Amino acid sequence: MSGRLKAAGGAVGGGLLVAGTTSDAGKSVVTAGICRWLVRQGVRVAPFKAQNMSLNSFVTREGAEIGRAQAMQAAAARVEPTALMNPVLLKPGSDRSSQVVLLGKPVGELSARGYFGGTSQGKAQYAGRREQLLGTVTDCLQELRRTHDAVICEGAGSPAEINLRRTDIVNMGLARAARIPAVVVGDIDRGGVFASFFGTTALLSKEDQALVAGYMVNKFRGDVTLLEPGLAMLRGLTGRQTLGVLPFAHGLGIDEEDGLRVSLRGAVRESVVAPPHGADVLRVAVCAVPLMSNFTDVDALAAEPGVVVRFVDRPEELADADLVVLPGTRGTVRALAWLRERGLADAIARRAAAGRPVLGICGGFQMLGERIEDEVESKAGVVDGLGLLPVRVRFAAEKTLARPAGQALGEPVEGYEIHHGVAEVTGGDEAFISDDQGRSLDGCRAGSVWGTHWHGSLESDGFRRAFLRRVAADAGRAFVPAPDTRFGVLREEQLDRLGDLIEEHADTGALLRLIEEGVPEGLPFVPPGAP
Repeated sequence: MSGRLKAAGGAVGGGLLVAGTTSDAGKSVVTAGICRWLVRQGVRVAPFKAQNMSLNSFVTREGAEIGRAQAMQAAAARVEPTALMNPVLLKPGSDRSSQVVLLGKPVGELSARGYFGGTSQGKAQYAGRREQLLGTVTDCLQELRRTHDAVICEGAGSPAEINLRRTDIVNMGLARAARIPAVVVGDIDRGGVFASFFGTTALLSKEDQALVAGYMVNKFRGDVTLLEPGLAMLRGLTGRQTLGVLPFAHGLGIDEEDGLRVSLRGAVRESVVAPPHGADVLRVAVCAVPLMSNFTDVDALAAEPGVVVRFVDRPEELADADLVVLPGTRGTVRALAWLRERGLADAIARRAAAGRPVLGICGGFQMLGERIEDEVESKAGVVDGLGLLPVRVRFAAEKTLARPAGQALGEPVEGYEIHHGVAEVTGGDEAFISDDQGRSLDGCRAGSVWGTHWHGSLESDGFRRAFLRRVAADAGRAFVPAPDTRFGVLREEQLDRLGDLIEEHADTGALLRLIEEGVPEGLPFVPPGAP
């Protein structure tokens, strides 16, 4: 490892931008893999994403909200996630508007036109806003580079989105401001990867192209020697080498950002369902509500041997489910209307009346209550909930962001809270989560219906096993949770596999040179360039 990579005495550490030919090309996975590979080499590394659009978010220990992908990348780098790693987070509330979270705190709602400046007046307003945001993100990146040997930055979408280049602060706009090289990732499983690499480069301005140092192929299947002639021709056309061909591998996706990357009628991720530890499997149906957020909450269930998790959007798909989960959502009232329109609300009510288990998490918990008063998110006023839990919810202007801990079902449990809704629990059979004195901290249970605001609680191994035992008993299933499933260990193994991909299939020497030495000289211009 070159000593030049070590930041000492306040020196600025190295940097690299991982861009992509498209959304979901593999930027998050490659960034996490590079972070894990570097930290195994003894490098102090941090992830960074200047601007993220995601409904999957996380709360740092200082109470800041950031994208879950950056939290997982921080885990890959073995550092504590902070707001510096994702200074701008956009949380869609509709097709045209998003909540803007700046340095971990919500600062308001903006339409896409208002954010990117679609009118002449909007353009003038955004010019100042973009300068301010660019200053904020470069300051955050500078601070991370000052305190780490290397910072691996993740881009967003494609750097060749020419309609957005003027307002870009996350792709080449960031690379230009910070003078860091970029590697472009392409998903060959989609097809057309050579055209994507060439077209992405050729649509960038001369100044932007000067920072594009190479390419990385993701999700390749087959004999890599068959790809090599194309890679040689690509280098001849662009003057840039391919720095790695990563093979297709199942189950490597870390927490997604922009949406549900599985079929609504398919299994969670691409993981293979392990055989049950007991005599029965346990079937979990997750209602795929609109604006679903933090659906990663059910990953811990999917990791349990014998637990089969699927996402559903029709009432008949609940018939054979042993547990129905109502997940979080950025639009609680909208999701509630969707449940009613599709007949899912009635199906869930029938389940509850028959004593069959239902779990609501965050927005799902709120929907299970008696009444929702919302003048903040939907501005719908007072709306009837499903009436399955003795809870009344009022939306507050200030968002709750917390990392609480407590006890549930006799086991320690941790989680994180991200919600505007304030729940008043007026009854129930028992509190869901309590402190060590037995005082209620969050949620409640009424019959076989459970609800909590705490995301991530199912990642607590002892609590998850205890909860699944209760679910199996209520569902009449001879399901037994495996005694040795440790979700944190499985996450670490997954991140190590990402590091292995980089170590075994990327040109690590070339990556190190880019991080240490910056942009190489003499990269050729590929015409025509940006229009």
